[in-house]
Amino acid sequence: MTTWTLRSASPAKTRCDAVVVGVLSGGSRPTIAPGGDDVAEAYGRKLAPLLTTLGVTGKAGEVVKVPTSQTIASPMLVLVGLGPEATPAAVRRAAGAAARAVSNAASVALALPADTAGLVRAATEGYLLGGYTFTTYKKSAGEKKTPPEVVVLSPAARKKDAVAAFDEAQVLAAAVTTTRDWVNTPPNDLRPPSFADGIVAAVKARPRGAAKVGVKVLDERQLAELGCGGILSVGQGSDAPPRLVELTYSPKGATQHLALVGKGITFDTGGLSIKPAANMHEMKSDMAGAAAVVAATLAIADLGLPVRVTTYASIAENMVGASATRPGDVVTMYGGTTVEILNTDAEGRMVLGDALVMATEQQPDVILDVATLTGAMVVALGDKVGGVMGDPTVVDGVLAAAEAAGEEHWPMPIPAAMVERVHSSKIADLAQHDWIRWGGGLYAAAFLREFTAGLPWAHLDIAGPSYNSGGPHGHVTSGGTGVAVTTLVEYARSLAG
Repeated sequence: MTTWTLRSASPAKTRCDAVVVGVLSGGSRPTIAPGGDDVAEAYGRKLAPLLTTLGVTGKAGEVVKVPTSQTIASPMLVLVGLGPEATPAAVRRAAGAAARAVSNAASVALALPADTAGLVRAATEGYLLGGYTFTTYKKSAGEKKTPPEVVVLSPAARKKDAVAAFDEAQVLAAAVTTTRDWVNTPPNDLRPPSFADGIVAAVKARPRGAAKVGVKVLDERQLAELGCGGILSVGQGSDAPPRLVELTYSPKGATQHLALVGKGITFDTGGLSIKPAANMHEMKSDMAGAAAVVAATLAIADLGLPVRVTTYASIAENMVGASATRPGDVVTMYGGTTVEILNTDAEGRMVLGDALVMATEQQPDVILDVATLTGAMVVALGDKVGGVMGDPTVVDGVLAAAEAAGEEHWPMPIPAAMVERVHSSKIADLAQHDWIRWGGGLYAAAFLREFTAGLPWAHLDIAGPSYNSGGPHGHVTSGGTGVAVTTLVEYARSLAG
């Protein structure tokens, strides 16, 4: 267990195994960023030639470790690049890179720019997330390399807003970590019933005195009685039946009601419209939307935000089997809308449809759904940016929340032509898919909007940024990233404000 402290102290005089200082690029030479001024003063005229000799540039992602030879109290100076500006995003990335560079240290002091509450949060959150590891299935599972003590040095350490930001960063990082853990869990151990059980366990594990969060799980029998044909049709090819988990958070004084809906496909073979074998193992991450909305809900409650939240995690396993849904089947969704299935690999919109209708029955002020929904969105925006579609005002609010959270999302349209395509079925109310290559992510959003009853709504397609197949960068580690959690919390905060 790591002990975290926020302190106002000189980084040059702080005794620890390693002190982390930011470096700014730009100009004629790199410079030590605010927060490391005392370290720069301790080195004096020796600093500039030292940086030159070491090839330090200050570019984002750069990490250079320097033995200090008692120039400062710490035996190790860690220089991390911030790029040209010390923005919260830059500090978050730099702190994450530093966490991996000093994983063997017993004590670490972060002397990154942290003179505001936003920068304190960024440094704390970045270090916590950058040092994340998933070792549950390794023999060394009990040997996580995290420093027993981390100190965040800030001249604002005694200010209430900085202290609040420091505490909040730890709550948010824990929520993102929970999401990453769920996404990284192998699909043989995280199937619909066990995922639902894990959500219930997470709710019950919250400390005594925490704000109350209600939890209810609907099994396959209850889903059938309700007529949730979308979830059932996706899950009927698997011997692990689907689940729908509902969370409720209703603080006193809340005047706004936010509904969250998440796609929870614990493994996606594509069904009878089977996927190619290459990279299918990453389809364990197809439940990242459900993990994100659940973790965000618990974080909103832990932070005591005065906004009512109703959350639906729609969970199924999309498998090939004798009972699997066939292309050409017609399914009746919760609420009575009929849908012609044309591609069983477009299953996410089906499990979301049932849950969206349930959300509308609560008459919330806003509905947000989060899903690893379409490869088309990855083609459009790459693997680090999520797409946001829906009512313009809600989309703008989500984008503002994402900017505050340090996440990258981009607005995408729902053209009228997509509405026509969604209504193109000759035998059902809606066509689930139409095999036209162009605009598949926009088509999916148009389909989902059919289940929102005209309420304010936005859809977050996180198919790209939800899973990092490559190496770590900044505060983002390999595997599940936990994207959208902090954006959802920031959006809830905006409603509460």
